[in-house]
Parts: sequence; structure tokens; C-alpha cells
Amino acid sequence: MGRAMIVSAGSNANEYLSARLTELGYLRPVIVPSGTEARRRMLAEGFELVVVNAPLPDEFGHELCAAAVEQTDAGVILLAKAAACDELLAPMNGQGVLVVPKPFSAALFLQAVHMAAAGNHRLQRLRAEQDRLQQKLAELRLTGRAKCLLIQHRGLTEAEAHRYLEKTAMDTRQNRIKVAQDVINALDPDAACGV
Repeated sequence: MGRAMIVSAGSNANEYLSARLTELGYLRPVIVPSGTEARRRMLAEGFELVVVNAPLPDEFGHELCAAAVEQTDAGVILLAKAAACDELLAPMNGQGVLVVPKPFSAALFLQAVHMAAAGNHRLQRLRAEQDRLQQKLAELRLTGRAKCLLIQHRGLTEAEAHRYLEKTAMDTRQNRIKVAQDVINALDPDAACGV
């Protein structure tokens, strides 16, 4: 498992939560006592799981949960008294925060941690896919620009420009992106100058 952060001001709760997370494979969870410290740590370090035991000394904790969901890919769990959970359940679930009423059983906490971890893994896969698609889109733009320049400056058709890029890449044992960039640098003086 990855890294976990517990945001809680109660020493008894910290020990219990830390022990449960360690049993689940989160080695040495980071424990911070306030929302301010948690925000600083969230930005500086990568966590797969954030558990907020409300209320905190400097805020209730639901704002921190919303910030964690917005700024990280971590699974986020808010532990709050049952009365507060009734009010927070709908808005927090809408933001992707799991709300667990206190007191809770070990089984319920285990289930919440597993659900949060599953959400984190799903987000990581989606982020990787998004990065792959962004890279592919950038490659398509670059090769499209190279084809346009070949059409404009060398009078090739689109099919001939495509064939030229493919054949040059094979003949020179370079990837198409490198060949496309070389074509752009050779045929577009503004691109070569970084304009």
C-alpha cells in the first residue's frame, strides 16, 4: 500500500487509526493535529489516503476534506459524530469524500478504507490514461503541422506527406515525432527560432 495521513487531534484516536491503517498495509501513517498542517503536508507529499477525524482544533474538517479531494488523488475519509454526518453526507459524497459516523466498528472503517483506496487507484488509472491521450494529441498536432508544411512548401498531397514522414522515420531509424519536428524546424523559420 501507499502512504496515508491521519488528521486528528486526539491521541487515543490517533493510536487506534494508526494501528488499523498499519494492519491494512499503510506503513507508518503520518499523523498531523490540524487542518493547516495537513494542507501543507498534502501539497508537499503524495498520499493515497487521507483520514480526517473531526472536529479539528482549527476547523471542523469538512473543508480540509474538500481541499484534499480537489488538490490530490487521495481517497478521503471524514470521521464525524452521527449528528454532523447527517448534514455533511450529501455534500461530502457529492465531492467524493467518504463520511463515516462515529462511533464506528472496525469492519465499517475497514470497508471505508478499502473504498477510498479503490477510488484512489481508479483516479490514478484515469490520470495515466489522460496523460497518454494528451501525449498522443500533442504528437498528432506535431505531425499534422509537419504535413501541412510539406503540403505548403513542397507541394505534396496529404497522403504523400504522411508517407514521407513514415518513410523518413523508418529510413533514419527515428520516431515520427523527431522527423516531424525536424521538418517543422527546416520548413518553418518561426518554429525553428522558438517564436
